[in-house]
Amino acid sequence: MTCADTFVDDEAKIQAEASIDVIIPVYKPDIKFRQLMERLVKQSIKPNRIIILHTVEEAPDKNQLTEKEKIVDIIAYARSLNTSDCKIERIEIKKSEFDHGGTRNYGASLSYAEILLFMTQDAVPADVNLIKYLITPFKNPKVAAVYARQLATQKSGVIESYTRQFNYPDKSRIKTLSDLSELGIKTYFCSNVCAAYRKSVYESLKGFVTKTIFNEDMIMAAGMINAGHAIAYSAEARVYHSHIYTYTEQFKRNFDLAVSQKQYSHIFSSVKSEKEGVKLVKQTLEYLINNQQYRLIPDLILQSGFKYLGYQAGKNYDRLPRLLVKKLSMNPSFWK
Repeated sequence: MTCADTFVDDEAKIQAEASIDVIIPVYKPDIKFRQLMERLVKQSIKPNRIIILHTVEEAPDKNQLTEKEKIVDIIAYARSLNTSDCKIERIEIKKSEFDHGGTRNYGASLSYAEILLFMTQDAVPADVNLIKYLITPFKNPKVAAVYARQLATQKSGVIESYTRQFNYPDKSRIKTLSDLSELGIKTYFCSNVCAAYRKSVYESLKGFVTKTIFNEDMIMAAGMINAGHAIAYSAEARVYHSHIYTYTEQFKRNFDLAVSQKQYSHIFSSVKSEKEGVKLVKQTLEYLINNQQYRLIPDLILQSGFKYLGYQAGKNYDRLPRLLVKKLSMNPSFWK
């Protein structure tokens, strides 16, 4: 089922019928965060509030103090974009208290809007219609969450660009429990890089899980799907967001992914990630061959190998020494 037919062009009507707040956890922001804020306040449909959840830490040496001064300047610039129709607020979060789900839940508790839009600090809106196309699928009363399409940046390599196309195609879709046999784990796919939630449903499910290393968005999406709601993917709502990971970072990221799936096995045990991973590798290889990018095939093999090894290690994290687990994880502070 597509959600294109749910889109409408009457922006004033959408604005009047639905209120939306944007919640952004921020830690050591850079130029992408400046661009994100600049484009948010210029949206054709503006949010009521932008709530910046700023994680801070002590600066024990001079070099970190210099970095902190730069961050304070970026945050100050972001808050200077405050207008009467789009309030910008900064809430300080201690680094020791940050939690992927818990911190976002705290931001949600500060909102009175009907729709909660969660974004990461490096997701840059592609145009002024991001919020418009995130809101409109909520016209369908079954839709409990909507996530945006992620586009690769200009600096992304060929493999990363194709991965973004694989995970975020150009066709919108609404997913329900009936799609589980066709889509498998993709049924539960949703990304808090840029995702909007109907607050009433979000609250009925008690918000995001707390103390999770990864995947709070997919865990929430799975809860919504299994409760009879729908998740919409809006290909028209677009943000620039991609990463250039080293092989070690690929390993660590997939280690954490597997840890989260192991810890929430009641959700993920029946929908295996491996099948989707193999499909991505095969289609990427075919894409490289068809486009005569043969020199990138060894890179694809190495990336895939590190991802697989990381995932397998993460599936068995509870059999490994704690000190080794911390070294293998991208989020060592989680294991304190």
